[in-house]
Amino acid sequence: MKEYSTDKIRNVVLGGQRGCGKTTIADAIAYSTGVNNRMGRVDDGTSLLDYQEDELAKKTTISSKLLACEWKNTKINLLDGPGHSDFLGELIGSLKVADSVGMVINATAGVEVGTQIQWKYIEKLGIARFFFINKMEIENANWQACVDGIRDAFGTQAAAVHLPIGQAENFKGIVDLLRMKAFTFDDKGDPQESEIPADMQDLVDSEREKLIETAAETDDALLEKFFDLGTLEKEDFIKGFSNGIIKGKVFPILCGAAAKNWGTKLMLDFIVNYLPSPDQMPPANVFKTGTEEMTTLPADPNGPVVAYVFKVHAEGHLGDMSFFKAMSGTVKPGVELKNQNTEVSERSTQLYTFQGKNRIDSTSVPAGDLGVFVKLKDTHIGNTLCSGAEFTVPAPEYPNPVMDVAIKPKSKGDEDKVANGLQKLREEDPTFKVISDPALKQMVLFAQGSTHIEVLCDKLKSRFHTEVDLERPRIAYRETIRSKSETKYRHKKQSGGRGQFGEVHIRLEPNERGAGFEFLDEIKGGVVPSKYIPAVEKGLVESMQNGPLTGSPVVDVKAALFYGSYHEVDSSDMAFKIASSQAFKQGFMEAKPVLLEPIYNVEVIVPDDYTGDIMGDLSSRRAKIGGMEPEGRYQRIKAQVPRAEMYQYSVDLRSMTSGQGFYSLDFSHYEEVPHDQAQKVIDEAKAREEAEEA
Repeated sequence: MKEYSTDKIRNVVLGGQRGCGKTTIADAIAYSTGVNNRMGRVDDGTSLLDYQEDELAKKTTISSKLLACEWKNTKINLLDGPGHSDFLGELIGSLKVADSVGMVINATAGVEVGTQIQWKYIEKLGIARFFFINKMEIENANWQACVDGIRDAFGTQAAAVHLPIGQAENFKGIVDLLRMKAFTFDDKGDPQESEIPADMQDLVDSEREKLIETAAETDDALLEKFFDLGTLEKEDFIKGFSNGIIKGKVFPILCGAAAKNWGTKLMLDFIVNYLPSPDQMPPANVFKTGTEEMTTLPADPNGPVVAYVFKVHAEGHLGDMSFFKAMSGTVKPGVELKNQNTEVSERSTQLYTFQGKNRIDSTSVPAGDLGVFVKLKDTHIGNTLCSGAEFTVPAPEYPNPVMDVAIKPKSKGDEDKVANGLQKLREEDPTFKVISDPALKQMVLFAQGSTHIEVLCDKLKSRFHTEVDLERPRIAYRETIRSKSETKYRHKKQSGGRGQFGEVHIRLEPNERGAGFEFLDEIKGGVVPSKYIPAVEKGLVESMQNGPLTGSPVVDVKAALFYGSYHEVDSSDMAFKIASSQAFKQGFMEAKPVLLEPIYNVEVIVPDDYTGDIMGDLSSRRAKIGGMEPEGRYQRIKAQVPRAEMYQYSVDLRSMTSGQGFYSLDFSHYEEVPHDQAQKVIDEAKAREEAEEA
């Protein structure tokens, strides 16, 4: 592949709900641009982009793929992102380095909830956007319903530039409103110019007028011309249309049938002619390394070398590959680069790009272009590499994990292997986390959903040669009290020689929720010498690590030492520590102890038809419904739900909504567990303790 200047580069991500045909479009582009000599297909396992074992098995994209191709003297870096909600992080990473995103809409389904969720991340990045209504040849395809749905969901700046000639089984061509020409397609998908059908002329004129008006609204001067003339001259129209795309004021709508390769080359022409190059986009916002001071960095191939790593992937014998965007300067082999996040020096010995599964050598990567480093020492996703400057590119915001599961090795002694494997995978995928909680005696994996967990377990097996079992995770309960109690405990032991003696009188009372533990020294007259007071507090603190009810930490308690006694010879720190510990256990059980559970804010987005089922299911999970907000033909349901009731919710929601429901959650607060439920938890904890002691 020849070298291209920054102005001849287009970085485009394909987004959209799972099943809309993004990878089919990418395979059609690979075929149309000569990268592949045949149309790869996901269903029969011949896709150039979905080639990994887990993708072949599941017939869905799991990780973003790069397809570097050439069209009319322009390099297009096409990134095919997953539509599956479990792998949203892969798409977000790709969006970070894109200048444009093509949102693919299934012509039979219209705007789906997954597309709307992706859109919220896209809006934050401010990149150019267009739509491609795919599967126009499929039964029940409805172009007008899709266009109306796009405008309802994303605004009236969505403007049709392609009109279908027929649809479903009658789909046979496209009218291009930018050229005002009609096209049909031959067996290879090559467009053949034809006459605009007479029965479509009114629709063509109407949509062309809307398109011109949308272009005029991008600029006050153009709008004034439009009002004066009732239209725009060609030059003004193209200027307003192109600038509107860059500024996010125009969202063009294209259409086609990727499986037949119909409309692919028209889309390629559109990408080259109307989508922005990296140097047409606003300069990137970056930090001066080590500070909170932000500055801008233009895509200048002659500037300092700044490369942002947006994806890390291990590919068998090739080793770790670091996909990057040259934010500034020109990256060449042999350049010494400093990692701004790890402060490690890295050398770019070789440079590559990828065409799906095929690796291609690169001689240089200018500002705005995408490339791949191989076998860097200590560089991870979200890191910035520099030469001649010190800038740090801020990483994107990734979604919080929504599903948790306890994970343990099948083979004893593999704990370190599992932990190290997950740590390595975490360097590639920031959307999951692992917590080893000594109090729970479990390693808990937090991920985006059941499929995400499956894939992570498959990678542990294939790459790190260790298998794991999954269990229901224990809940991080807390214990506290609701009333005041006073208790005393005398620790006295005599067995020849020096004995042990310490007596404490402890008052326990509830503290404000979230205030934690508070210790009060109320000793008067030296009945307990001051040198033993810290030991009393230490005994209390240590006892609170494992509460009397379930062994969970105790929180939000005030403890006052108000009286006691000591022995000149037999008293010691240890004696007072033991005495305070025993006093706490007695006093805690006398102060109306209660169990607290974590409560999470949950937002569920589902189509209207499923609202009743979801509300009923949430209520069965002890949820407190906070309300509903309509979003087009979807509803956003807000609720607060105990974490204990959210186990496997990802699987259940997918089942209840035929895969059309999505949810997010984040921690809110701790709340008392209802008595009946609390007793079950206490009984289970005691049974587990007895089993461990047996």
